Amino acid sequence: MQLPAPLIEGRLLKRYKRFLADIELADGTVVTAHTPNTGSMSQCAIPGYPVLISANDDPKRKLKFTLELIRVNDHWVDTHTQRTNRIVEEALLSDNIAEFTGYRLQREFRYGASRIDFYLEKAEEKLLLEVKNVTLCQDAVARFPDAVTTRGQKHLLELKEAVSQGYAGVIFFLIQRAEATSFSPADDIDPEYGRLLREVVAAGVVPLAYKAITCPRENRIGARIPVVLA
Repeated sequence: MQLPAPLIEGRLLKRYKRFLADIELADGTVVTAHTPNTGSMSQCAIPGYPVLISANDDPKRKLKFTLELIRVNDHWVDTHTQRTNRIVEEALLSDNIAEFTGYRLQREFRYGASRIDFYLEKAEEKLLLEVKNVTLCQDAVARFPDAVTTRGQKHLLELKEAVSQGYAGVIFFLIQRAEATSFSPADDIDPEYGRLLREVVAAGVVPLAYKAITCPRENRIGARIPVVLA
């Protein structure tokens, strides 16, 4: 999908209060940008890292600027989690994810106590697809989550329950780190999530990991990488 244009270059000074980041622009001006990411961004929100921000003149907005991309290890990383589902949706509608060609699509499907990101249907198959944005990477292994996520744990259990009721269930990790060659759960950060992920996969939920291809103009689905749970 296309990113906002034009994007403004800057340098991250600090991220604070979860949703705020101070950015120094090329002319030395310091602005505060909204940060649409609830995770820790532990490898991304590093003071001094290059960033790209967008501007919005809507008078109803509290902050004019939004943090869009952060430069990590010579690659742009999309930390804007509100964009994640739109990237996957665009790929689904364009049949650019090999496992899901020819499906009809519904967003935000109510199942149990959760809203699962996508409901897909083709012939007699009914499939629930939950998407997670991944910005953490260690030794070329993309990892999720970057903070304890009880919400993510709940989504895994909902997918497991759906599979027991005859649905197909998929947990889809959108990898924002270009250097990643595989994906594994971050057991040291949230051991319960890692345990549950292995449990639900054993029960029939399918884990998929796809890398995003990110540049200042767009973010789109790239190649699939292996999920390693051992």
